[in-house]
Amino acid sequence: MQTGAYLVTAAIGGLLALQVGLNAVMRSHTGTALSAALVNFVIGSVALAAVLFATRMPLPTGAQLAGAPWWAWLAGLGGAAYVASSAVLGPLIGGAAFLACVVAGQMAGSLLLDHYGWIGFPERPLTTARLIGAALVVAGVVLLARE
Repeated sequence: MQTGAYLVTAAIGGLLALQVGLNAVMRSHTGTALSAALVNFVIGSVALAAVLFATRMPLPTGAQLAGAPWWAWLAGLGGAAYVASSAVLGPLIGGAAFLACVVAGQMAGSLLLDHYGWIGFPERPLTTARLIGAALVVAGVVLLARE
């Protein structure tokens, strides 16, 4: 087991919980969820650029970018939908329920991606144990969403 990778991933999950609240606050100041999302992405892009330059990682070449399949360019849409919706739906249903629903949706999507080995994921068949794990996540969503 790669304990370090799991711990870092959990820490990033904690940051996502914080991000839901920060996006909601930014929405209240900018007036719209899309404006808040734009601020989020501008700040994130500047931070990523700073890390790239500070670490002297090479930027991709035009040929590398041109070699990416057309559907790979859609990756940012998921992030945009997450950030914009967190600014609206997080305050509406609460941070825990929002993130639990996001995780449940990610779980369902990732089970399909794994099962069929789509978009570069290794094939991992849908087993009873994996279905039970997904059902437990959904049960967690139901418990967190209860008033």
